[in-house]
Order: sequence, then structure tokens, then C-alpha cells
Amino acid sequence: MLNFFFSNFKDASRTVAKGSFFTGLFLIGFGMLIFILKDLFAFLAAAVFFIAGFSAIGYAIRLFWSSRKSHDDEAVRKNVTIHREDL
Repeated sequence: MLNFFFSNFKDASRTVAKGSFFTGLFLIGFGMLIFILKDLFAFLAAAVFFIAGFSAIGYAIRLFWSSRKSHDDEAVRKNVTIHREDL
């Protein structure tokens, strides 16, 4: 019983060690890639913020347009009836 537990523990610890080792190598490689190609990554980050800004502006324009359109157009409320209970 004890031998079974320790053999599984040894295999599990080796698997975790391998995963940790490869994760460390990946992080070091990714850090070196960013260090070497920092202009490219700065451009990509700027592009993401630029696209997000245009997306926010487009969303704001759509909200302004839809609020303007709904106040002038009564066809939206054509088939709507409001029921209130008299108190």
C-alpha cells in the first residue's frame, strides 16, 4: 500500500516538475521575444486601444441615433397598450 502511494507521488511530482519547467521556458522565451520585438508589441497594443476607441465611439453614435429615432417615431408604439390599475 505504501509503495503504491509513493510510486504515484513520484510520478505526480515528476509530471508537475516537467510542467513547471516547460512553463518557465515558455515565460523566458516570451519575455525575450517581447524584449527583442518591443516595437512590434507596442504597435499591437496601440492598435488594440485604437480599435477599442473606435468601437466605443461607434457604440455611442448608435445609442444617440437610436434615442433620437425613438422619440420622433410613433410607429414603434402603434400596437402597445398600457394598462394601469386604478387605486
